[in-house]
Amino acid sequence: MTSRTAVNTTARSYRERLVPGIGFFIALLLLVPAVALVLTPVNAGIALPTGIAVYLIVAGAITLMCPVVSVQNGRLVAGRAEIPVSELGRIELLGADGMRAAIGPGVDARSYLVVRGWIHRGVRIENIDAADPAPQWIITTRHPQKLAEAIEAAR
Repeated sequence: MTSRTAVNTTARSYRERLVPGIGFFIALLLLVPAVALVLTPVNAGIALPTGIAVYLIVAGAITLMCPVVSVQNGRLVAGRAEIPVSELGRIELLGADGMRAAIGPGVDARSYLVVRGWIHRGVRIENIDAADPAPQWIITTRHPQKLAEAIEAAR
């Protein structure tokens, strides 16, 4: 889980999976004794291996279900949606306070959001496509500057 982000500077592509931090996976280790405690009265021999297997399955599933943010082949992909970078306008980098304000009570309900609570920075990108109802994309990322640079380079 050490390679959350892969940035290829020669091709100017960007890819990041928005996985939780290591603290989440450490806390998830509580599944092992919980499953073992439940299974010990049934069969003590399988209790611990089953607890470990459940942890690995849940941690793997969570990692695979996390959305990916990428810029490749002239397109920004965030979660299940994608948009050509030519349809994107101004990019605003958001720190923790800016992100909190961007997704707070004043956010336009039509905005496209890819937000994960364990990431406190991101970008707000203006959508200039007149046919698209979403006026902006708000995306959490651990590397807002690199994402903005990749979008600018892909234009």
